[in-house]
Amino acid sequence: MTSASTPTKTISAEQDAAPKHMRSAVPVQTRSDRFRSTHVADFPAVTGREHGWKYTPVARLADLISGELDGAPYVYDVTAASGVTTEWVGRDDARIGSAGQPEERASANAWTSFEQALVVSIAGEDAKEVTLTRASLGDGARAAHTVVETAPFSRATLILQNTGQAHLSENLELVLGEGSQLTLVSVQQWDDDAIHVATHFAEIARDARLKHIVVTLGGGVVRLNPAAHLAGTGSEAELFGAYFADAGQHLEQQVYVFHDAANTRSRVTYKGALQGVGARTVWIGDVLIGPKAVGTDTYEQNRNLVLTDGARADSVPNLEIETGDIVGAGHASATGRFDDEQLFYLQSRGITEDEARRLVVRGFLSEIVQQIGSPELQERLQAAIEAELEAVAVTS
Repeated sequence: MTSASTPTKTISAEQDAAPKHMRSAVPVQTRSDRFRSTHVADFPAVTGREHGWKYTPVARLADLISGELDGAPYVYDVTAASGVTTEWVGRDDARIGSAGQPEERASANAWTSFEQALVVSIAGEDAKEVTLTRASLGDGARAAHTVVETAPFSRATLILQNTGQAHLSENLELVLGEGSQLTLVSVQQWDDDAIHVATHFAEIARDARLKHIVVTLGGGVVRLNPAAHLAGTGSEAELFGAYFADAGQHLEQQVYVFHDAANTRSRVTYKGALQGVGARTVWIGDVLIGPKAVGTDTYEQNRNLVLTDGARADSVPNLEIETGDIVGAGHASATGRFDDEQLFYLQSRGITEDEARRLVVRGFLSEIVQQIGSPELQERLQAAIEAELEAVAVTS
């Protein structure tokens, strides 16, 4: 069979003038064959009927998908740590594009629009923790591009703290050197009317390990899509997510893990809670085991807990396997309300119903928060979750 990457038909002048995504007559056969480009004009207009957008409120993101974006450098704060540096670089920097390229229009619009990229360089085998805070982005439509590169055998935890106003479309590239270990924690505690669209690309070299954690508690619409490429033999990726959606809030994650090399391992675990009329969460998990990825060990799961009427959670796990020589592969998804037996057990011990509900949700989300490994941040996020649960008790 002729593949989409090697068409045999001659491209006419009319076809050549068409957008690149329309030139191939062969439909996309697998997740890795999706069209990619760093130019927004190469992508068609988004209507909301497309596979990657059908769960998204595209009208609320219209200017980020197709409008003009301010790509100028912004103000940020970063804590000091030995072996960690930050700098703004031009678009011609060789590190830009090392981890991936956009597969959809919003990501491409951000890529087309940014003026300079923020590069975070991590070196040194001693473990270190760094927090990069963005709290002054404002409400204007903005593009951003960040590259995080880890030197071979380095170890670090990088916390990206997002607060305040935002109307942001961005790309984040994670380039892990051989044998390096990176924990990347992205915390979204935006203002209630903030809009945030992001793609996180990760290129993971031989024997490198990425732990990627997303915690989203604030923002009107937050769509954050991680894509991990296990490119080196023995590489590992663990992707975790915790989210809490309130009334009218849309929180979306489309996760992609590509096992491309032999003897790679991945685990994906996302958990969410929803409350209030119009609260909406979306989780789509794509795992692709390529033909060279013998010895793959992978599992993905998503769990959602619906706390009140009027909330909706969509959960879609997908698994593609192109080699039979693997250790294991599986996926799971579940969405439901409280377990009545759990509530009954707690109430039988003298705990009120409201407190019992809070205990259940706290334990449900704590599994993800505890993966962070930063006691101070974990305590702060637990307090933020407690505040969300207090709101449940007040409104119910």
